[in-house]
Amino acid sequence: MVADQPHHFGAVFESTLNPETRRSGGMHYTSIENIHKVIDPLFLDELREEFDAIKAVKVTKLRNDRAEAFRAKLAGLTFFDPACGSGNFLTETYISLRRLENEALKLCFEDQIVWDFGDVIKVSIGQFYGIEINDFAVTVAKTALWIAESQMMRETEEILNKNLDFLPLKSYANIVEGNALRIDWETVVPKEKLNYIMGNPPFVGYSLQSEEQKKDILSIYVDEKGKPYKTAGKIDYVSGWYFKAATLMQGTNIRSAFVSTNSITQGEQVAGVWKPLYDRFNIHIDFAHRTFRWDSEASIKAHVHCVIVGFSTAPNTKQKQLYSAERFQLVDNINFYLIEAPTIFVESRNKPICDIPSMTTGNRPADGGHLIIENDEIEEFLKKEPNAQKHIKKLIGSEEFINNKKRWCLWLVDANPVELLKMPEVMKRVELCRQDRLNGAPDRQKLADTPTLFRETKNPNTFVVVPAVSSERRKYVPIGFLGSDTIPTNLVTIIPEASLYHFGVLTSNVHMAWMRAVCGRLKSDYRYSKDIVYNNFPWCNPSAGQKAKIEQTAQAILDARAKYPDCSFANMYGEKMYMFPKLLQAHRENDRAVMQAYGFPVRNDFTESMCVAELMKMYQKLIKEEIS
Repeated sequence: MVADQPHHFGAVFESTLNPETRRSGGMHYTSIENIHKVIDPLFLDELREEFDAIKAVKVTKLRNDRAEAFRAKLAGLTFFDPACGSGNFLTETYISLRRLENEALKLCFEDQIVWDFGDVIKVSIGQFYGIEINDFAVTVAKTALWIAESQMMRETEEILNKNLDFLPLKSYANIVEGNALRIDWETVVPKEKLNYIMGNPPFVGYSLQSEEQKKDILSIYVDEKGKPYKTAGKIDYVSGWYFKAATLMQGTNIRSAFVSTNSITQGEQVAGVWKPLYDRFNIHIDFAHRTFRWDSEASIKAHVHCVIVGFSTAPNTKQKQLYSAERFQLVDNINFYLIEAPTIFVESRNKPICDIPSMTTGNRPADGGHLIIENDEIEEFLKKEPNAQKHIKKLIGSEEFINNKKRWCLWLVDANPVELLKMPEVMKRVELCRQDRLNGAPDRQKLADTPTLFRETKNPNTFVVVPAVSSERRKYVPIGFLGSDTIPTNLVTIIPEASLYHFGVLTSNVHMAWMRAVCGRLKSDYRYSKDIVYNNFPWCNPSAGQKAKIEQTAQAILDARAKYPDCSFANMYGEKMYMFPKLLQAHRENDRAVMQAYGFPVRNDFTESMCVAELMKMYQKLIKEEIS
């Protein structure tokens, strides 16, 4: 059974590793289906089309001559997997090429009696090269290729109806043991001999990288002078393979494709990973699979959210192939967010690109919890100190905001000291806050001089609140519009003095589309960033009537929410948002109003990707205007 399925060797090997070994090494082995998502658009689809055209030739001799030339072409291709693991990519590619060769053989020898087959098989495992850091995996990869060679020999024998002399277990040194990010790839396979680079390099986020892995990236992501790029310390480990591939491809027709965690096509990492490759090597994307779940064939499956990026430096005038869960498209350009849009890099910026209120964080209490009153304490506290009522405000961080959890605080900004001294319960808490600060670090000790106040004292008349992290399963990130009776902590992001108009635009499907395209991720959840998402968002220029309409629909969203005072945003904006039909309808009306203000068509076939493409064009124009 194993001999018939050489790719199962990889699954067997993976199952012998404990989860910690797999995690630290970023190991995610691969199903046959997912391997073909890489190799089919990289080269196999084109080869199949070429062979289909050969089969359609009516003249026998011409058809056979072309089939022989096709077999010679297959034998002249060279493949390289610089993170080959147990060899799944190499063995499946070898099997796919040999099956094409066998079809060509069948075409040539059909209805013929051939006595001298000579060197009938042209495709060999000698065309396949790899690098792998794990010594046992190197042995597994070599063995899998030998098994594949034997398996395909049997298929050839069935076609020719003849036994062929074959001894598969011969020397095969094309799989090299070592750290692919420290090895010169041309010592494994010269680039003038190479056609395709492919594989599934390790998935290790920058926060999880070992010291050695961080050194690997810093040694690779360097400019022409050998100095590391500023962003090199904040990119995923897989990026090193992209940089080395781009370096090797210079001046060649080599094409590459890698599987990667989707994080390198999201948020701040897009500029960090891709801008050096675009600016220095002029790489472009030839095909891509947008985010999908990547499963292995091992018993302990690795569920990670991945993308596939096929790229090259050689000119490519063909339309690019863009795959997603919803559809397949032929497009003119795929940018590094994997969207059919201009090539742009949304980089971190301190101030908004448009004329809008700035976003900031809320207030850090730095009080040891003494100015905060929990909901189960508030009733008893007010019994003892009824005169403190006017100094109590609602307090929200991310958890309170999303889950409708009630908390309170003493907000004593501009409070009359004479009044406070008559409130013993208030003064008790103020003194405890002062003592806590005196016992803290030097910067905290300075705050002991103002023990009635939070570290910051932001209390805007109106403000928009945006949670830093939100579930990817939500159509709308729950955004709030609150007033001065609520105090935001530093655990939420706020836009002070924002208006209903700002709230309406930010809670719309237009802004949600932008957010989903450019934000970072925490696992698969949205991670909203002031410097990436908000400050770079291209705002519309509405007419007075359009602005009034957005304000009206924004208020309708707030009114719909108010009908469910005991319900949390977690419930209202979860997977069962359909249970709140008036809220959902209010959002849809707001979406229409905002899209009209942007001049976008309000119709079902105007997809989110189309919306993002238009926003990226607007962003590109704003950047050009800013530079000029």
